[in-house]
Amino acid sequence: MLSPIDTLREQIIARLTAFERRQVPPAGGVRRAGVTVCVLEDAEHSPYVVVIRRASRGRNPGQWALPGGRADDGEQPVAAALRELAEETGITGVEVAGLLDDFVTDSGFVITPVVAFGGRQEAVPDPREVASVHAVPLERFLAPGVPRWKGELLQMPLGPSIVIHAPTGAILWQFAEVALRGREQRVFDVAQPHWTRT
Repeated sequence: MLSPIDTLREQIIARLTAFERRQVPPAGGVRRAGVTVCVLEDAEHSPYVVVIRRASRGRNPGQWALPGGRADDGEQPVAAALRELAEETGITGVEVAGLLDDFVTDSGFVITPVVAFGGRQEAVPDPREVASVHAVPLERFLAPGVPRWKGELLQMPLGPSIVIHAPTGAILWQFAEVALRGREQRVFDVAQPHWTRT
């Protein structure tokens, strides 16, 4: 008999396999990045997603984000996502469950979101890039009022002090709908607040 986390992993893999993701074709001059929606489990085997708050310096200072970053020259976005996950949080040896839609940011990046399972690991933030790491229980993504809208802006209220906007919020909304609920949801037209456009 499968454990709850194994059942969840099989369910999410099946949903992402069936999902016809939208991919931005490779092209010269396109800046690529990868992020990881990393599902871990706590000591009680309850699944959660790792989100980070960026350090107060560097790109997107102080913003909520998923572990991730720009792809190096010749590096594929999935490899970049997993490398950045390891560099920023120390999480390694994950199993890729599938991919969500590429998201084109207002700053000209194409972000490839990777959904992965990492078992029972503890994230350790790299202080050069990450101010803090936070665990968001999966049930929070399915709670009433998530997402919510403020005018045209999407908000993902995922904790008492965690409100995440696009592009990260859009990626997490699609994760909740496609991977957790088994629905089709596109997020390419979700507006970004001006402060995320760096």
